[in-house]
Amino acid sequence: MEGIFKYDPVSFDEAASCAVILDQSRLPWEKSFLRIDTAEGMYDAIRQLKVRGAPAIGIAAAFGLYAVALKADDESLRDTFFEASALLRSSRPTAVNLSYALDRMEACYREHGELPSGRIRVALRNEAFRIKEEDAAMCMSVAMNALPLIERSGLRILTHCNAGHLAVSRLGTALGPVYLAMAKGLSPKVYADETRPLFQGARLTAFELMEAGIDVTLICDNMASYVMGKGLVDVVLTGCDRIAANGDVANKIGTSSVAILARHYGIPFYVLGPSSTIDPACPDGSAVEIEQRDGAEVTSMYFARPVAPAGVKVLNPAFDITPAEMITAIITERGVFYPPYDFTGRRDG
Repeated sequence: MEGIFKYDPVSFDEAASCAVILDQSRLPWEKSFLRIDTAEGMYDAIRQLKVRGAPAIGIAAAFGLYAVALKADDESLRDTFFEASALLRSSRPTAVNLSYALDRMEACYREHGELPSGRIRVALRNEAFRIKEEDAAMCMSVAMNALPLIERSGLRILTHCNAGHLAVSRLGTALGPVYLAMAKGLSPKVYADETRPLFQGARLTAFELMEAGIDVTLICDNMASYVMGKGLVDVVLTGCDRIAANGDVANKIGTSSVAILARHYGIPFYVLGPSSTIDPACPDGSAVEIEQRDGAEVTSMYFARPVAPAGVKVLNPAFDITPAEMITAIITERGVFYPPYDFTGRRDG
C-alpha cells in the first residue's frame, strides 16, 4: 500500500522548522512544495487552496502553529501563538477539522503554559504530530469499515471532488477503500466528477488515481445522471467537510446533486470521514456556515481568458448540504452509521 503514494501532502521539516505542503493549486501541471513558517503564509495556503481537504487543512494548521511557536520570542510566545491561531481559524469557515485541530493546539498550550518555553514548544510539537498520526489511523479504519460494502471485483464507483490521499494525512477517506480494494486485486473502476469551479476531481482525483494505477474515467459534473442512467455506477463514495448531529453533511458544492441522482437511480450513496468531522454542536445542515468564494473562480479560473461576460454577477458557494435522508450510510473509524443517525454509538446494521 505505502508504495503507491509518492507525495506526502502535509509534513513538517524539523531541520528547517517549517511546515511543508504539496501545492495542490498547481496540480496536475507542476509538483511543487511550499515551506511555511508564518501564520500569514499558512493562512494564504489554506485560503488559496494550496492545501485543501478537511483533514489536511487541520494538520497543516497544527504544523503552522508549531512553526510559529518555534520562531516566537519567549516573552511574546503566548500572545503570538493565540493570535496566529485566531488568524488561521478565520481562513475557511465550513470544514470543522480546522477548528478541531486549532482547539487541540490551544488546549495543549493552556495545559502546558506555565512550563518553560522550551517545554511548551515540545508539547506543541507532540500534539501537532499526534493530530497527523491519529488522522492516518482513522482514515485506515474508515477504509476498513467501508471495504465490506464495496468488496467485489470490478465495482464501479462514482466520486465527487477529492477525498483521497491528497486531502488527508495518508490514505484518504472516500478513496481509502478504493485503494484497499486495489491492493486485494479487486480492480475497482472510478468515475470522477470534474467538480466545478476549481476542478478538484479533474486536477486532483484523476491525478492521484492515475498515479496509483487505478482505472479512472473523468466526467463533467452534468454527466453524472447519464452514467447512472446507463447503469455504469454501482455505488457513490464521497468525503465530507462537516457532519451535523442529525446526519446532514456539508461537502463540496455539487455533492447534494449527486446524492439526489443516486436516490433517483437506486444507487447507494455513502459518506466517509473521520469522527473529527462530526460536529455535535451543529444540530443540522442549516447551522453550517457555507463559505462564499471569489466569483473569478467561476468566470476565469484555469482558463486562458474569461469564459463569461465582464461584470456578470456570480454566486460561488464552495459547499452544499446533503440532507441526512439522502445518505445511505455514514462511515467513520467507529463503524457504519445508518439513519436515523446517532453518533454516540456504533450503528452497523
